[in-house]
Amino acid sequence: MFCQRFDPASSTFTYLLACDRTREAVLIDPVLEQQERDLALLAELGVTVRWVLDTHVHADHVTGAAALKASLPAQPVTAVGLACEAAGYDRPLMHGDRLPFGEESITVIATPGHTPGSMSFLWRDRVFTGDALLIGGCGRTDFQQGDAGQLYDAITQRLFTLPGETLVYPGHDYRGRRVSCIEEERATNPRLANRSRDEFIAVMAALDLPRPKLIDVAVPANKQAGAVPQGG
Repeated sequence: MFCQRFDPASSTFTYLLACDRTREAVLIDPVLEQQERDLALLAELGVTVRWVLDTHVHADHVTGAAALKASLPAQPVTAVGLACEAAGYDRPLMHGDRLPFGEESITVIATPGHTPGSMSFLWRDRVFTGDALLIGGCGRTDFQQGDAGQLYDAITQRLFTLPGETLVYPGHDYRGRRVSCIEEERATNPRLANRSRDEFIAVMAALDLPRPKLIDVAVPANKQAGAVPQGG
């Protein structure tokens, strides 16, 4: 079972994966403002969430991880990359971890560069790439200890080595696109296709993007899995 949902305010995708037989499920990158939508979906499908995963500490929205855990009777495990240094989660994730749910499992792939703790999640024939690899782009590397060289290595050595038919489901899209595949991104992604590591670093350094509007609120809250710090 698989569902993809979209938050228009932040252009964030949230993903639900579930074992068809046991109805155990995983939520990836929930958005706090979409909690009612997500709870309604879980009730409609009759699934029990075992894991709530964030691909990284987001700067453009507040995660719904903590709120969902508090709202669900069978409290799921919240998890994010170890290098995110986010104390509010139940479990820190490392490269190669396997996360079981029902008769299924997710494999954790470390894809740092957008942030040091960015992770992608491989399930069946698809990979959930967060902000590391986007459709026709990639995550920016100019804040939160981003590193363009590290991102290039993660994408080319860990994501682009997956089978070409692997479906790519990103954390965001701003042009109405919902899915790509590894072969398409290897061949046509304008930031990466036929570019050396040094060329990619130069491209990223020249982007000159505006600072995320919610970064000062979102990052502290997301270090606590979306729970706003006391006094904050």
